[in-house]
Amino acid sequence: MEQTVSLLDAIAPAAGEPGREMFDPATGELVGVAPLHGLAELEAGVAAAQAAQPAWAAAGHAARSAALNAAADAVEASAEELARILSREQGKPLNGPNARFEVGACAAWLRSAAATPLEPETVVDDGTTKAVLHYRPIGIVGAIGPWNWPMMITVWQIAPALRMGNAAIVKPSGYTPLSVLALIRVINTALPEGLLSVVAGNRTVGSALAEHPAIGKVMFTGSTATGKAIIRSSAETVKRLTLELGGNDAGIVLPDADPKAIAEGVFWGAFINTGQTCAALKRLYVHADIYDAVCDALTDYAKNVPMGLGLDEQNVLGPLQNASQYGIVKDLVEAAKASGARVLLGGNPDENQPGHFYPTTLVADIDNTNPLVAEEQFGPALPIVKYTDVEEAVAMANALEVGLGASVWATDRDKAREVAARLEAGTVWINAHGLVDPRIPFGGAKQSGYGLEFGVEGLKHLGQPQVING
Repeated sequence: MEQTVSLLDAIAPAAGEPGREMFDPATGELVGVAPLHGLAELEAGVAAAQAAQPAWAAAGHAARSAALNAAADAVEASAEELARILSREQGKPLNGPNARFEVGACAAWLRSAAATPLEPETVVDDGTTKAVLHYRPIGIVGAIGPWNWPMMITVWQIAPALRMGNAAIVKPSGYTPLSVLALIRVINTALPEGLLSVVAGNRTVGSALAEHPAIGKVMFTGSTATGKAIIRSSAETVKRLTLELGGNDAGIVLPDADPKAIAEGVFWGAFINTGQTCAALKRLYVHADIYDAVCDALTDYAKNVPMGLGLDEQNVLGPLQNASQYGIVKDLVEAAKASGARVLLGGNPDENQPGHFYPTTLVADIDNTNPLVAEEQFGPALPIVKYTDVEEAVAMANALEVGLGASVWATDRDKAREVAARLEAGTVWINAHGLVDPRIPFGGAKQSGYGLEFGVEGLKHLGQPQVING
């Protein structure tokens, strides 16, 4: 515990500087005090990045990769204290696919960015013309992150940016600044001074970052509405953008699926991080032939998954991170209940307990137009819609304006792949949902954003393409 306190003290504002208290969403207890940065700190970060970036770019891929591996070593050395800060500030439990998992993913993605090869590509060499495609540093990358996976998604943004020779300035969510400040402090022990900085400010600071003429690219993960605002803010300077925006991912269970075999995978596809994941399964379409069996199997599994305080080792589900999100989930479930939908599990929060806990909730016999289906709930409530024809299921899955991820669940994988190919989503999983891999490109379709992350394609999106022809 002394290490955690020490790290929180290290990132706290100095005496007399502005700060804000951050509270545990599970208990309401004070976690720590985060600095409240403004435009002056943003300008200082830009100036430091401008000074540090040219030498970093000149160092080359091998030296930059070595530094990223050293940063991963530093994260692993501080893993437990980082996980405890994350658990207390974000609410997610230490165990399961949660806080310790997230910190481990930070190290894994740093190492993957370091290890992924990116060689110049000869596109034409016919004896007369030789054209070679290279990827040069952009300069400074602005990384604006969310509150649901604050550490991991920050690394998704900055690891490829740094590998490609850029400097980076991170703007964390106002709900989880301590987690990101602590992470960047640890990573910076392996990097040149000034190359990577954090500006923990409000929306005004975020807008200024998106508009800043010295920042050549912005990476953003968050809501579609905020993504559209960033597009507008970036227009004047024609910034490069990678946007991973809201989703309302559909899963289709085909009639040959084994209900008991898929129950665990469906559950975690929907309820990982207590449902607070952009690419979580948020609406499930099940064929009428196995509808009741799937509902029963999913309920049997879900009712035994423990929810509670994140620092209690047995829990694997936690609270909603903030009161606003709790209200959204509660209102959507209440509207579903009022419409006559059948609650299989949950839907009955204890308003007298501390924290933003909403129980694991499964809702069946619900119309596809119900708000719990049509709107992104971003919490622990899954609507289950019955269908009778696969054409109908595909049409319902594709009906919304978002398309981050989707999944198909079946025994016959060839049939599942046929259905998957018809779904309008950036990634479609077979018999799984939301699994990401640092080697496999990830990005959205429709209004779930554009640009790719991860693997060699992710590196390319953090470089400026240059063709040398001659």
